[in-house]
Amino acid sequence: MGGTMDGTKQRRRGNTRQRIQDVALELFAEQGYEKTSLREIAERLEVTKAALYYHFKTKEEIIVSLFEDLTKPIEDLIDWGRRQPHSLETKQEIVRRYSQALIDAEPLFRFMQENQATVRELSIGEMFKNRMLGMRDIVIDPDADLVDQVRCISALFTMHAGMFVMKDVEGDPEEKRKAILEVAIDLITQAHKGA
Repeated sequence: MGGTMDGTKQRRRGNTRQRIQDVALELFAEQGYEKTSLREIAERLEVTKAALYYHFKTKEEIIVSLFEDLTKPIEDLIDWGRRQPHSLETKQEIVRRYSQALIDAEPLFRFMQENQATVRELSIGEMFKNRMLGMRDIVIDPDADLVDQVRCISALFTMHAGMFVMKDVEGDPEEKRKAILEVAIDLITQAHKGA
């Protein structure tokens, strides 16, 4: 649990819908999506099932709403990126902002990593793929050669892999994040030089 999580928790505590999302995600992480019932989510929240039902009718609705909320910054970033010139500054800024958006969405990505079968069945698998294609389009120059296109895609994957693979590596989370970001920016910069 990094410092950001606590800040998020604090900020989100007041909002019932978000409290449901947070608690559901905790339970999904502990016992898996399939094994968790709405009743258990209501019990942990200490609300009635009816109160929970007012916000969400199904577990799927909870996950989809979480996905929409937590990836909204990525969607906003894609919209912003589409309006910018394909300059190196723009791409570096995109990578920096993406890095931040991933930190905030990290519990969701962990859920997706650990529940891949569920994700394939839910609509979020498709939504996630579309977000990724959107990100790809704003960091890649369509006329760049293949090696540079691969570098740009690798920058995105570096940040994704960094979230999971670097978890078990010793070191300060903030230092690790900076290192991952540096590698991603290096790749983008190198690709741009080729263009």
